[in-house]
Amino acid sequence: MDLKYLKNDLLAGVVVFFVAVPLCLGIAVASGAPPNAGLIAGIVGGIVIGFLSKSGVSVSGPAAGLVAIVIAGIASTGSLNAFFLAVFLAGILQIILGFAKAGSIAYYFPSSVIKGMLTAIGIIIILKQIPHFIGYDKNFEGDMSFFQHLTGENTFSGLVNAFGFFNKGVFITGFFSLMAIILWDKFKPAKLKVVPGALLGVLAGLLVNFLFKVFQLDHLAIQAEHLVNIPEISGISEATSLMTFPDFTQITNKEVWIVAVTLALVASIETLLTIEATDKMDPLKRVTPTNRELLAQGAGNALSGLIGGLPITSVIVRSSANINSGGKTKTSTIFHGLLLLIGTLFFASQLNYIPLTSLAAILLVTGWKLANPKTFKAMFALKIDQWLTYIITVVAIVFTDLLVGIFIGLTLSIIVILIRNLQNTHFITRESVNGSKHIKITLSEEVSFLNKASLLLTLDRISPDTKLIIDASDTFYIDYDVLEIIKEFVSEKAPGKNIEVKLKGFKESYGIVNNDLIDMKTT
Repeated sequence: MDLKYLKNDLLAGVVVFFVAVPLCLGIAVASGAPPNAGLIAGIVGGIVIGFLSKSGVSVSGPAAGLVAIVIAGIASTGSLNAFFLAVFLAGILQIILGFAKAGSIAYYFPSSVIKGMLTAIGIIIILKQIPHFIGYDKNFEGDMSFFQHLTGENTFSGLVNAFGFFNKGVFITGFFSLMAIILWDKFKPAKLKVVPGALLGVLAGLLVNFLFKVFQLDHLAIQAEHLVNIPEISGISEATSLMTFPDFTQITNKEVWIVAVTLALVASIETLLTIEATDKMDPLKRVTPTNRELLAQGAGNALSGLIGGLPITSVIVRSSANINSGGKTKTSTIFHGLLLLIGTLFFASQLNYIPLTSLAAILLVTGWKLANPKTFKAMFALKIDQWLTYIITVVAIVFTDLLVGIFIGLTLSIIVILIRNLQNTHFITRESVNGSKHIKITLSEEVSFLNKASLLLTLDRISPDTKLIIDASDTFYIDYDVLEIIKEFVSEKAPGKNIEVKLKGFKESYGIVNNDLIDMKTT
């Protein structure tokens, strides 16, 4: 614990706690699991993963991206108890992945794709939170998919339909919360700079709704359906009875293992993506050890499954809220987990006065910071392959979901790399050797079979009666197919066109002798 940032972290932890409560509950309900399963996952993600992770700003908890897998997993395994066994086993598999150093895959995610992911999530947050901001809470909090399976709507139709349920009291409350956040962040006194605007946004919402009741403005007072709804329990004894334990007799159930492997892989990928993204946003510019993160996530999922919690990943929405609220170290994520635990056990009735529109205001500001137009401007200043990948990733995530969109972005990046590779097979220059003019083909560092067609076309275009130099001095690898093309050209095609060929820099292992005007038939 770094005491220098303690105030920042504790206040940020409070904000993340406010944001996490409806997300934990909403994701659990959407998954067909008990609400307490989401809260358990949030508590474990905050406290356990918070302690074990080396990330300074990432926050873990139940993830909306796993909802479809959870729904299918509960159905295929046959019961909640069997599903929680799958969650436990998924955690064990993640621990194995951590020891196998599978976390290094995170270093291969292109920057343009990660930035596209952050922008897309910002856009999705805004589009998804506007309905909650104006009183349409039919879809669950935290949903990030384009198609909303609870309502049968998509992101845009849900947004349009929301205005048919416009609630004046909810909107007024949300408006004051939003203004409190924006104005505080812009004009807060230097002595109070550690106080996040999001915290004042929640207090403003509580105050406005309280005033509605004091002045008997019943038509504006927010009803329970638009407030946080934590299940109320009477202390620790009742809390233990709400836990659902895994059924270890299902250990031989094939479906349990299929769900476990699926959860382990998807949760790991989503976590690594989030870690890569949060490291870019980290105000202290730290780099999270990804293999250690997989170990931490695995331990968290194993424990969550043992006590009836949903699967956990590092989550960009909570992490962004943490960073925007001034969180600097993992004290904030641990503190938010402790608040979830204490709030669920002892203060559920008090927390249930918080308007969802106030939390939507926090997330609207978070979404704006992620999808800031300055990011678009900066990306468009780069080369076309960078901004094109960025834009396509943004569009793909907004119109599908996080993992599908990322896959599309990564696929495009690979295609761009292949095109570059094809274009950079070799470089052609003209130079003078002993007073005689030559055409020089300099091969790239790596020449694979993908470059075969390009090189073949270049050689076929060499004019008759030309003096040619083929230089392989800088190459580390030349594919066998490419070597065959060079040998065939020197031994058969070049003599027929009276082309003199000088070979330079070829390694002995290539089976080509560096010499002037050699007869390749002998090699």
